[in-house]
Amino acid sequence: MKNVILVLLFCASLVYGKSNVNFNYSTSDTRKYPTNQDYILSYNNILEDVRYSVVNISTQKNVTQQAINPFMNDPFFREFFRGYKNVPQERVQRALGSGVIISEDGYIVTNNHVVDGADKIVVNLVGDKKEYEAELVGKDEKSDLAVIKIDKEDLKAVSFYDSDKVRVGDVVFALGNPFGLHETITQGIVSATGRSGVGIVEYEDFIQTDASINPGNSGGALINSKGDLVGINSAILSKSGGNVGIGFAIPSNMVASIAKQLIISGKFSRAYLGVNISDVSEDMSKFYNNNFGALVTGVEDGTPAQKAGLKRGDLIVAVNNKEIKSSSELKNTIGTYAPKTEVTIKYLRNKKLKTADVKLGSMEDVAPGDTVNYKGLELKDIDAQTRSKLMLSAEVEGVIIVKVDPKSSAASIGIQPGDVIIQVENKEITNTKEFVESTKSKTKKRLFIYRRGGVFAVVL
Repeated sequence: MKNVILVLLFCASLVYGKSNVNFNYSTSDTRKYPTNQDYILSYNNILEDVRYSVVNISTQKNVTQQAINPFMNDPFFREFFRGYKNVPQERVQRALGSGVIISEDGYIVTNNHVVDGADKIVVNLVGDKKEYEAELVGKDEKSDLAVIKIDKEDLKAVSFYDSDKVRVGDVVFALGNPFGLHETITQGIVSATGRSGVGIVEYEDFIQTDASINPGNSGGALINSKGDLVGINSAILSKSGGNVGIGFAIPSNMVASIAKQLIISGKFSRAYLGVNISDVSEDMSKFYNNNFGALVTGVEDGTPAQKAGLKRGDLIVAVNNKEIKSSSELKNTIGTYAPKTEVTIKYLRNKKLKTADVKLGSMEDVAPGDTVNYKGLELKDIDAQTRSKLMLSAEVEGVIIVKVDPKSSAASIGIQPGDVIIQVENKEITNTKEFVESTKSKTKKRLFIYRRGGVFAVVL
């Protein structure tokens, strides 16, 4: 990932009322092709209306920083400034992004990183010169989604498309405000679906597109040729920070599920199944009629999975008829449901297809263990519940990082929550006690860290 810049960008849209949160989903799915050679192909009639559902978002954040006198770094001039104290200075940090109107009464979905920490959020509507100050309704950092609200009625709300029906090759349009250029629309196709492991957020199930997505598109909409929302423009993969044809969008179904909870309760609580899982190799798939899915490697006591009768060795292939082809797909799918949701899980056991009705639990019921602190890191043992929650395979042993001080050296070298320290110098680590013992000296240490299937080393 060296020299690669991940530029965060996002979008979304829904339609509902505060008391009864419902989304306006498209029902028809007809693909038509022109037969007249003189026919001029245009999407103006589709995009003319939907562009009113995409807004410009500008934020202001007051930040305080030390005023550094450049002469203080010079040993000669330092003598003249003895007793001098740096006085903190305040400055206003501004940023631009996009958002999508999801209800007629002023609810807008955008990216969490667009509005996170903002002291003031201002929304500009298409065709309206007035600026509207917005309030933050709720946010979900793990998907990078947030909902804001403005005091305005009779807005044009976007309609949703079932993102499970999106196919590679579908024509799509990215709507937003790249580089502050309002009402910009770019065209492309769906390059892939179900992309995960990109490393942008914890829950990834991206739609990949080659439609141009640039800075400022964050929170903007990915629309299909019918004018319905299929995803939230999320990120681009680029060396320069500009578009190179590899963009990612959060699927509309994930957006809808998260936004509903944010509107109702101001926060998103994820569902919990209670299994340890891993992917299936080609050889392993032969034991499951050449199927792929999420292989259950462990079931925790007292969890919804145990109550439903799931066992180690089961291969989960579908949840509510949505096909599951990997462990990350199961994690993302379960993660979009609210606690206490009842789902039907299909799985293979001894090459026979079985079903189980499961009432999902809540991630908030998973109690955290005791933690230790080390140079800006907060760490804890990987207990069964943590392993299940983070979908870590049984082979991964170490201490899990649950929090990183953003001002610490650990943060500056890229250590993230969810990373697992598996080794300190030449000592493999399995728990916090061993970690403390291995780091008790004050000298710098080599830490070997596991992250999403790979291992890298840092000095801390």
